[in-house]
Amino acid sequence: MQGNRRKFIRQALTTGAGIAASTLTGLAGAKDRRPKISMPYAKESPGGASIRFSVIGINHDHIYGMVNAVIRGGGQLVAFYAKEADLAAEFAKKYPQAKLAQSEKEILEDNSIQLIASASIPVDRAPLGIQVMKHGKDFLVDKPGITTLAQLAEVRKVQKETRRIYSILFSERLENRATVKAGALVKAGAIGNVIQTIGLGPHRIRIKERPEWFFHRDKFGGIICDIGSHQMDQFLFFTGSTQASVAFSQVGNVHYPQYPEFEDFGDVTLRGNGGAGYVRVDWFTPDGLNSWGDGRLTILGTEGFIEIRKNVDIGGRDGGNHLFLVDHKETRYIDCKNEPLVFGEQLVNDIVNRTETAMSQTHCFLATELALQAQHQAQKLDLKK
Repeated sequence: MQGNRRKFIRQALTTGAGIAASTLTGLAGAKDRRPKISMPYAKESPGGASIRFSVIGINHDHIYGMVNAVIRGGGQLVAFYAKEADLAAEFAKKYPQAKLAQSEKEILEDNSIQLIASASIPVDRAPLGIQVMKHGKDFLVDKPGITTLAQLAEVRKVQKETRRIYSILFSERLENRATVKAGALVKAGAIGNVIQTIGLGPHRIRIKERPEWFFHRDKFGGIICDIGSHQMDQFLFFTGSTQASVAFSQVGNVHYPQYPEFEDFGDVTLRGNGGAGYVRVDWFTPDGLNSWGDGRLTILGTEGFIEIRKNVDIGGRDGGNHLFLVDHKETRYIDCKNEPLVFGEQLVNDIVNRTETAMSQTHCFLATELALQAQHQAQKLDLKK
């Protein structure tokens, strides 16, 4: 038994074969409380399934990563709509195969479309998703996919009634190769049972490039609701928690008094039935870093730990997708730049087959609820300097 376990870990360390399995079946062992769903290994190219999809709302550049993921998975981009002429022109240049629709209604009422993707202004995403589901289509949305607890309650209600997919693309896990690789390693038992995750989400503010809505709390939902939602998703996934609560949270605007509704710092302590978690998010990435943020994830296990440097290694290695694994035998570095990304293909298969291989609806909503609860109950950080 021990020999088989070691063989599995070695295979996960040296091949990509464990990656698709990790994201399809969840974490193994006593910590894994998610349903097991078996699918063939998914390569980073279209599989047997295909869909037609369209886009409504391109207010954040994340839409490009979302569209590319669906296209990789077998999606055909049909049409798009944006109120803003400049954003529409940029999108059309990138995807000339897509028709510019004249209204949201034109896309919503197109019965040949199975999925609508959106990266609209955050406060508008849940209302749009509700309309999408009521029109019999599935919905893929940028994070934060929902900005208030009231929105969450309505989305849950409509999703239950329509049985459509409401999926949030938590790209820091699903579109980061090193984080996907970590899923395979944890599943293989490389660090034993997961005890805690520590997720750090620093961002560069690029203040002069931000649209006006970026600085209004009612538009973006708050810093934990927004960029903190990535960390909630990773906490649940890696600890295998199906129940969780917010033990403590705080937010603050410590450096931008000219934008009184903005929040530039937040942190959260989490408790789950599969492990503990800590989250820190901020808008303080200095201009001297050659990335928008030194995003990190540490996964502590009973037999070792994994640290992921998602975007940059300030120690000198080029690029991103760096993974470090420490166990009782050694410290290893794994370059994950060639690991496949399988979310897009899994989502397309889910849409066609009505399955939940990319992400369960329960997980999606629980990660969102944690972010919203942490934002709602956060104490105010007031630094006197």
